Amino acid sequence: MSSSEERSREQFKLTPDILLRAYMAGIFPMAESRDRPELFWVDPEVRGIIPLDQLHISRSLRKTVRRRAFEIHCDRDFDGVIRGCAGANGERDDTWINSEIMQLYGKLFQMGFVHTVECWKDGELAGGLYGVAIKGAFFGESMFSNVRDASKVALVHLAARLCHGGYKLLDTQFITEHLEQFGAYEVPRDEYHSMLDNALVQEARFHCSLPPEVEASVLEKFLQSSTQTS
Repeated sequence: MSSSEERSREQFKLTPDILLRAYMAGIFPMAESRDRPELFWVDPEVRGIIPLDQLHISRSLRKTVRRRAFEIHCDRDFDGVIRGCAGANGERDDTWINSEIMQLYGKLFQMGFVHTVECWKDGELAGGLYGVAIKGAFFGESMFSNVRDASKVALVHLAARLCHGGYKLLDTQFITEHLEQFGAYEVPRDEYHSMLDNALVQEARFHCSLPPEVEASVLEKFLQSSTQTS
């Protein structure tokens, strides 16, 4: 964790209501590791953002999305997604998602504030992502892949749904090389809070399920409007 981040390491009792208020104030909780029970608040000096109207999608990923390499579902298996995000993979040995985080976001999922985008292949969950949706802001929390490109395809489908639903902000919290491929960039804290305030006065709707013809149209319109990279 960077020294530029302001955080409190004091253990606290976190509730879903407090968590929602925290997101609206621009802060979020993390654990030191999967096996550590303590949570702390994070308020980064710079924040990761993906511009929904300028998402970068490579030519090869466009082909993968268009040939429907995965079956896409939303909110079908939250437990499977957050377990996948909390597990070790080839890029990391540990995560910040501990048992309390899993329980809290599970409650927010039941309340309708957390959504998943899931990629399924041959009847198995191949990858996906989850995040918190409040008004016109979507706070991306974590993603995982058990099959190549699954998390990338999930992110494309997420962005298409957010655009269709009227969202104004896709917050990634931090920047990784994976997210930079999609055009993610950092903004200073003050600028982020201004963007967040604007998003929180916008009404938006996360469409978990769309008629097949509508979903195909929404996705293709989004692919055509996004930035293509090599």
